[in-house]
Amino acid sequence: MPTLEAPEERLRKFKYRGKDASMRRQQRIAVSVQLRKAKKDEQVLKRRNITNLSPDPASEEGTKGVSLTLEEIINGVNASDPDLCFQATQAARKILSREKNPPLKLIVEAGLIPRLVEFLKSSLHPCLQFEAAWALTNIASGTSEQTRAVVEGGAIQPLVELLSSPHMTVCEQAVWALGNIAGDGPEFRDFVISSNAIPRLLALISSTIPITFLRNITWTLSNLCRNKNPYPCRRAVKQMLPVLLHLLQHQDSEVLSDACWALSYLTEGSNERIGQVVDIGVLPRLVQLMTSSELNVLTPSLRTVGNIVTGTDDQTQVAIDAGILTVLPQLLLHPKSSIQKESAWALSNVAAGPHQHIQQLIACNILPPLVALLRNGDFKVQKEAVWTVANFTTGGTMDQLIQLVHSGVLEPLVKLLTIPDIKFIIIILDIISFLLQAAAKLSEKENLCLLIEELGGVDRIKALQFHENHHVALTALSIIENYFPEEEENCTILRSLDQDHEFLKQLT
Repeated sequence: MPTLEAPEERLRKFKYRGKDASMRRQQRIAVSVQLRKAKKDEQVLKRRNITNLSPDPASEEGTKGVSLTLEEIINGVNASDPDLCFQATQAARKILSREKNPPLKLIVEAGLIPRLVEFLKSSLHPCLQFEAAWALTNIASGTSEQTRAVVEGGAIQPLVELLSSPHMTVCEQAVWALGNIAGDGPEFRDFVISSNAIPRLLALISSTIPITFLRNITWTLSNLCRNKNPYPCRRAVKQMLPVLLHLLQHQDSEVLSDACWALSYLTEGSNERIGQVVDIGVLPRLVQLMTSSELNVLTPSLRTVGNIVTGTDDQTQVAIDAGILTVLPQLLLHPKSSIQKESAWALSNVAAGPHQHIQQLIACNILPPLVALLRNGDFKVQKEAVWTVANFTTGGTMDQLIQLVHSGVLEPLVKLLTIPDIKFIIIILDIISFLLQAAAKLSEKENLCLLIEELGGVDRIKALQFHENHHVALTALSIIENYFPEEEENCTILRSLDQDHEFLKQLT
């Protein structure tokens, strides 16, 4: 993803009509950084196992009612008697599974991790393996420092080996632990990948797998797709993509959600990375999932498609062909402002394309809901809608600009000239200036000037000539001088009369 350039530089470039669609779209990618910062992913990075994955009577056998102190746990874990080791490890798991304030730090500082890792290798004692894996899962769900302690304790390779365990509960707990480790960041994610975890994870997926197990695998795969600087290696992505496409066909909303989040992470990068995802044919299903009534599915599917239309014109066209423009008008009017904002962001990327894309946008009747957002949306949503209009203006044909004006876009834009955001005041002034230039070429300048005046735009633009920001003041002055000269003359006369009046007052 490109670095975020200075707003002034981006705005300066924005004014030039000659620049190609890919450059306009790159500017939107830069803005998306702020969009992402504004709203964290709903998907959880790490999860602590508070209750047992699947009841396993053997793991509870003979220990009901047993409660050990921390000192007894430490002694028991380090004992040579397998029964004592099991009881102490289970007691450690139980206190680490408390909902409130589990003593993760105390267990780490007690030096128990190497011993718990050793228990992972006890193939003759699957109940001990299970309890150790569960305890390590919960430690790895803590801070990065605590996750690092698990990694440096040597847990990754034994956990990967447990993915081939004949005991499902043991295997599933290992999946969960690896998911927590991979979710910590790119460093540990790559440790898990280089330990050959992906082929073993993928081999676990079958039509008979319990749904809770499949959810955990999908979530862990999503964490293996997550994070950048660096992104996951191409080989790992190539291994996971066919399975993610398969998981997109599932009916369970949690599986769908995490599969979509995985694809959203993989499409945050370069056009080449976007191409990897587009080429496996995911777009028709993603667009279908954008119509979901379940927010945990709608949000990541919309995010993924929004990322894809930051790519090349061809990649964007594939999204259009898959039906994105038939779904976006409904999403622009979604009850949740977060969905409105993401939809407007995706739309702005389509509008950043060539005039053929803009025409398809018009044909899908997207302008009315866009204007509605400019009028009534939250401020953050309105800003995304302004970007859409800005891209439309710089990339559209003369006929398309006429349709834009006829959609009623000027009225809400004029009202937004009073917002306290300097960047967006400049963008709106640039849009108005651009439309006036186009109107002059079509000999429609007089009519457009009259419309702007009727909407109260002239008074607002005149007021902006005295704005404290130099760029705003100059842009407003340029519009008044070039398109409303009579207004400027009247303004000059009034200023002169005011000055004369002040002079007379001083004399008297």
